[in-house]
Amino acid sequence: MQDFQKLIVWRRARALGLRVDVAIRAFPRGKSATVRTQLGRAADSIAANIVEGCGAASQREFARYLDIAIKSSSETQHHLMVANERGLLATAEYAPLADEAVEIRRMLYGLRRKLLG
Repeated sequence: MQDFQKLIVWRRARALGLRVDVAIRAFPRGKSATVRTQLGRAADSIAANIVEGCGAASQREFARYLDIAIKSSSETQHHLMVANERGLLATAEYAPLADEAVEIRRMLYGLRRKLLG
């Protein structure tokens, strides 16, 4: 069991979730509801799965939660692309968020690799 608050990747994932939340609040109401909901959930899921994994009984189980967080980072990147393509998120706002999702995914892969040795 680890203290998730000590993990840099958790801090960055949490910060990304907060930044995504700010971005999706600016989406116009109506047809963007699905993208808004999916993007918010995917971004929040990255940090949440890291937290769940830190409470795991074994390193293998922790790695399984990191796998889920990795998938959530990919999903977040996808929904950011969709939001950008639909004109809900300007490229200037999209690019740094998408870049951070990719960097977090790289960090998660590294942590997973370290856990599984």
